[in-house]
Amino acid sequence: QVQLVESGGGLVQAGGSLRLSCTCSTRTFSIKPYTMGWFRQAPGKEREFVAAISWSGEKTNYADSVKGRFTISRGNAKRTVYLQMNSLKPEDTAVYYCANKYSVSDSLFDSPDEYDYWGQGTQVTVSS
Repeated sequence: QVQLVESGGGLVQAGGSLRLSCTCSTRTFSIKPYTMGWFRQAPGKEREFVAAISWSGEKTNYADSVKGRFTISRGNAKRTVYLQMNSLKPEDTAVYYCANKYSVSDSLFDSPDEYDYWGQGTQVTVSS
């Protein structure tokens, strides 16, 4: 079983920054390659892709709405993934979820249906 725990959400003014963290815990993590992704869901809207990073960390992908403002990265032990969010806008307000997907091909995925495990989410609120 894999557990994902997000942290770092909060309230910030437009133009500000937040850094989200997601820690993955499982006894088998060290031998299984996982792609990690961040998604978000605003009230009344579907869950949408934000960013993803491959197991090696060499490949990343971003939604057009966050390119140039958000950066996804992995910790050295690869158990933690970060989402650095800069120049935040009110439309970035949502619950942010991290997810992982077992992948031996070091691939990226942008559909929530492709991911295997999810965290509980962390609220990000950007005031205008």
